[in-house]
Amino acid sequence: MFKGCATALITPFTKDGKIDEQGLRELVDFQESQGVKVIVPCGTTGESATLTHEEHLKVIEIVVDQVKKGKVIAGAGSNATHEAVKLSKGAQDRGAVGILSISPYYNKPTQKGIFEHYKTVAGAIDVPLIIYNVPGRTSSNIEVSTVLKLAKVPNIVGIKEASGNIVQIMSLLAQAPKEFNVFSGDDALTFPMMTMGARGVISVASNVAPKMVNTMADRLLSDRMEQARRLHFRLLPLFKNLFIETNPIPVKTSVRLMGKPAGPFRLPLCEMDPTNLEILKHTLTDLGVI
Repeated sequence: MFKGCATALITPFTKDGKIDEQGLRELVDFQESQGVKVIVPCGTTGESATLTHEEHLKVIEIVVDQVKKGKVIAGAGSNATHEAVKLSKGAQDRGAVGILSISPYYNKPTQKGIFEHYKTVAGAIDVPLIIYNVPGRTSSNIEVSTVLKLAKVPNIVGIKEASGNIVQIMSLLAQAPKEFNVFSGDDALTFPMMTMGARGVISVASNVAPKMVNTMADRLLSDRMEQARRLHFRLLPLFKNLFIETNPIPVKTSVRLMGKPAGPFRLPLCEMDPTNLEILKHTLTDLGVI
C-alpha cells in the first residue's frame, strides 16, 4: 500500500458546522507540499463519528479530487458490517485506492465476529483493506492470532496497530507474513515499531508537522537511525500533548492555531480546557510551528 508517513487528516468545518470544502482542499495541498504522499480522510481524526454517510463520502470525494500526486486511503469503518460495506464501496467508487476499516466498536464482537466482519468487507470491494486495531476506542482487541488469519484473506493487506501493547505489537511483527503491512497507529510508538519492521505510520501529528514526521519515517526506512532518533525525541512532546485531551480536539486546535483551516468541533467534542490549551501552545511554540 505505502511506506512511510500517511496523514490521518482532520475535517475542517465552517462556522455554521458544515464541511469546509475550500479549507479541506487547502489542507490537502499543505500535506502534499510538505512531502506527504498518502492522505487518510474520515478516520477518527477526521471526526468520522459525527459525519453523516453523505458527508463522509463527500469528504473522500473532495480529497481524491484535490490530491495531485499522492494516494487516498479512506476511512470507512462501522460497527455494523453492512454499513462498513456500504461506506467502503462508496469510498472505492469515489476513487480511494484503499480502505482503512476500524474494528467494530461498542458491540464488542468475539474474535470470530471480528474475523467474519473483515472477511465480509474485504470480499465486497476490489481495493486493498487495512484493518485498524484501537482497543481504547472500540473496547475490543484484535488478537495476533486473528490478525494472522486475516492476513490470509484476499484484499486484506495490513493493519494500523494502535493497541499500545508493545508486547503484542512485537509478537505481530515477528509472525506477520512478509507481504503484510504493519503500520503504527500511535505517533509515539512509530520509532520503536519501525525499528522492528513496521512499514510506516498513519499519523495524527503530521497534520501539524508533516515534513518532520514524514522525514522521520523516511529516515527509519533508509536505516538512518540516529537522524530518526533525534527527530523522534524532538517530536515527542507533540506526540504526547496531541493526546492531552481526546483526539482530535488537540490536533484540530493546533491546526487552527497555525492559521490553517480547521473550524469548530461537532458535539460531543468541544473546546479545550484552558490549562491544557496553554500546554499545547507551549509545545507548538517550542516546535516552531506557531
